[in-house]
Amino acid sequence: MGLVERRAVSMKRYGNLFEKIVSFENLLAAAQKALKGKKHKNPAAAFYFNLENEIITLQKELRAKTYVPGPIRYFFIREPKLRKIGASEFRDRVVHHAACNYLEPLFEKSYIYHSYACREGKGTHRAIRNAQKFCRRSDYFLKCDIRKYFENIDHRILKEMLNRKIKDPDLLWLLDIIINSAAGEKTGIPIGNLTSQHFANFYLDKLDHFIKDKLQVNGYLRYMDDFLLFGNDKSNLHQLKATISAYLEDQLLLELKEKATVIAPCITGVPFLGFRIFPALIRIKNENKRRWLKKLKARREDFESGTIDEERYSRCLASMAAHLKIASTYHFRRKIFHAVY
Repeated sequence: MGLVERRAVSMKRYGNLFEKIVSFENLLAAAQKALKGKKHKNPAAAFYFNLENEIITLQKELRAKTYVPGPIRYFFIREPKLRKIGASEFRDRVVHHAACNYLEPLFEKSYIYHSYACREGKGTHRAIRNAQKFCRRSDYFLKCDIRKYFENIDHRILKEMLNRKIKDPDLLWLLDIIINSAAGEKTGIPIGNLTSQHFANFYLDKLDHFIKDKLQVNGYLRYMDDFLLFGNDKSNLHQLKATISAYLEDQLLLELKEKATVIAPCITGVPFLGFRIFPALIRIKNENKRRWLKKLKARREDFESGTIDEERYSRCLASMAAHLKIASTYHFRRKIFHAVY
């Protein structure tokens, strides 16, 4: 797809979406997604028990524009660094899923190929594998990370971007109140919400097109706010870093995290998504090995206490093993899963 064609796609505006989002069928599908793995929890169980009436009530509120999101519950986790997570009430999560059923394919139309977060058929494994492909044909890499990304997403800029993409005033009303529900701040969206994940990925779509279309960088990929540039000229990567930093500050009111922004030879390994990527192999970082051991121990304790059943415990183990297989972790996997049994 050429530059002009990409711009034409990105400038197209979409309408007549709100009624599809608030249809009974879409709200039901959204509720089923939100309920997955959550039916045993009280708020979800109560919603499920009275499913049809709950959906009809939600639909009436949305159509009458009397819908008001409940308060977001905030808590902190340390994995690996301290993060503030926001959890919306269950009925609000149903609305988020309903909106994202239509926002996701809409956003998809403008994304570059090498954007990997919140996209069907993409994800961390494809991002890591393609980062290794770039690594094999490049001498140097530039790794960038954005300082407190979710906390610093500007509501005004995000809403302007959504207005350029969507011409349905009813849908824009809904998206505005979802964005505004983040404690009434002018910046920041809660990490735990599905809409936040999609908004955060969409917010950096401008950066993707600036780097690909304006700067003409071929070796570029991004997973949420972690992104990599590859090249054979180290001085050029330094220039690109300065240009990108200025663009982020001017256009998106964001700053690069200096300590996490690195320019180095590819043969030293590219730190990305918890792994270190070399031209010939992929290794897991030692700090992430400790995280995996801690996570495995927690799942084992959940199973032994009856918090999760055998089927869910087996799925957790299978998922962990599949994620680790992307790297050279044969002996590590033998060690940790042998310890489980």
